[in-house]
Amino acid sequence: MNSTGRESRHLGVRIDRTAADVYAFASDPANLPGWAHGLGGTVEQTADGEWVADSSPLGRVKVTFAPRNDLGVLDHYVTLPSGETVHNPVRVIADASGCEVVFTLRRQPGTTDADFERDAGTVTADLSRLKELLESD
Repeated sequence: MNSTGRESRHLGVRIDRTAADVYAFASDPANLPGWAHGLGGTVEQTADGEWVADSSPLGRVKVTFAPRNDLGVLDHYVTLPSGETVHNPVRVIADASGCEVVFTLRRQPGTTDADFERDAGTVTADLSRLKELLESD
């Protein structure tokens, strides 16, 4: 079934590290290949300062993070080969001595139920890798 609604799903993981530690690591685009496999295995900074993932399942994509901030806002924009830009809201939320990372997955127009579920699985796997990386230190 195809849906054109703007359904959202909040996917989260608790990480036993401070919000500041998690934010510092996750906000550095150079660290993306280690945990955000949904963007592919390589992310490189171009000469003009842009971050590009050449091996993304969607092809060559540009990734732009929100400016660094003290609020845990880790939003990023992914510009697809078509030129379309997708906004991905992400928050790092302090919780006692740890934190929670919440990714809001928004269903894009024309996305099938199966594709939306696949996207949710990819994001969940990425968040699990982030947790594993940060808790193994």
